[in-house]
Amino acid sequence: MTGTTLDDYTDRYARRVRGMTASEIRALFAVASRPEVVSLAGGAPYVSALALDAVGEMLGKLATDHGHTTLQYGIGQGTLELRERICEVMALSGIDVGCGASPEDVVVTVGGQQALDLVARIFLDPGDVVLAEGPTYVGALGVFQAAQAQVVHVPMDDDGIVPEALELAIAEVARSGRRAKFLYTIPTFQNPAGVTLTEERRERVLDICERAGLLVVEDDPYGQLSFDGDAPAPLRSRRRDGVFYLSTFSKTFAPGMRVGWILAPHAVREKLVIASEAQILCPSAYAQAAVTTYLATMPWREQLKTYREIYRERRDALLGALADLMPAGTTWTEPKGGLFVWATLPEGLDAKAMMPRAIAARVAYVPGTGFYADGTGAGHMRLNFSFPPPERIREGVRRLAGVMEQELAMRQVFGAMTGLAARRRGQAAADAPDPGLA
Repeated sequence: MTGTTLDDYTDRYARRVRGMTASEIRALFAVASRPEVVSLAGGAPYVSALALDAVGEMLGKLATDHGHTTLQYGIGQGTLELRERICEVMALSGIDVGCGASPEDVVVTVGGQQALDLVARIFLDPGDVVLAEGPTYVGALGVFQAAQAQVVHVPMDDDGIVPEALELAIAEVARSGRRAKFLYTIPTFQNPAGVTLTEERRERVLDICERAGLLVVEDDPYGQLSFDGDAPAPLRSRRRDGVFYLSTFSKTFAPGMRVGWILAPHAVREKLVIASEAQILCPSAYAQAAVTTYLATMPWREQLKTYREIYRERRDALLGALADLMPAGTTWTEPKGGLFVWATLPEGLDAKAMMPRAIAARVAYVPGTGFYADGTGAGHMRLNFSFPPPERIREGVRRLAGVMEQELAMRQVFGAMTGLAARRRGQAAADAPDPGLA
């Protein structure tokens, strides 16, 4: 008797679909959005900090006063007005005319995610290798997986990616007869680890990649969300050739606009535009006009300061709660910006197996396994501090610490359990009625 499937189209899918899996973060959203759950899981910015009345008025005028253009098709590269504003934004971080930043080499994208997808489309063949920090952004892993590329992780520490480990990874890939196309890196306030590549290491990483003929894809959604002075200058401000700079307005304005960009070497710009046109025809003219008008007419630099102050307070609330409440053996990063803390669990705990019990206790996080291509990372979790207010953050950590204490007590009584047994026990706990949710 042959096996059956509920999907009648299984034998018709392209080969690239076979390896696609659902994001662990997306799978958490339905549960984490319940009001009784304290979510430390997502990476949502606190858009309520915006002057929503002024933003609403601006958006209304774009339709009523300029609808003949903002509600029409646009061009594949994005409007010149927005690309000029993007160059002004990048100049704040040191990516300016002096290092070759030009509106002509900017391609507007539907958020940072499409920017990643476009780079993968024009550079990755099936079987190619992408080097990436371990852990790394789950959305990038999905893009590289869809491109049928293999991700090789390079270890990090509190100072970012380890240069010696990068050299070793490049050499091992070459010895295996495979081809590494680029290094994908989030050097500033990394997602999920929250760490920042030091000044000295930035130069070393660029030198290593240049010697190896390895392109660098720099993803920088968080660089302007520094809590303690200016962030280190981006990689793209240091080297013009071979470095692709990706960013987005999702973290500094509003993710619902879905506006990001790529600054690419001039020779590659046209291929990115062609790939984007084949994919989406053109980015939203309305969303582009909204971002352009926001940057031209509203105090967006002051808004950045507001975001930084709010996130600094919430970061401090999370770090304080972790220090006060976490069981012995737990460690965590201390980010100087961005949205995330990376926690390492006491030895023997499995963040993925523990997840059902945490949900039953009405707290959510993202297990570390979602940030590794090979599914490792079970001893870690990503905690977000940007969205919940400080008191909710502390309550979430209190609930999480209680779950971890229970796990440690069970482990002490019954000894180490296999991953399967732990998952079964966790699922049983999640399925049991919880009088607090009744």
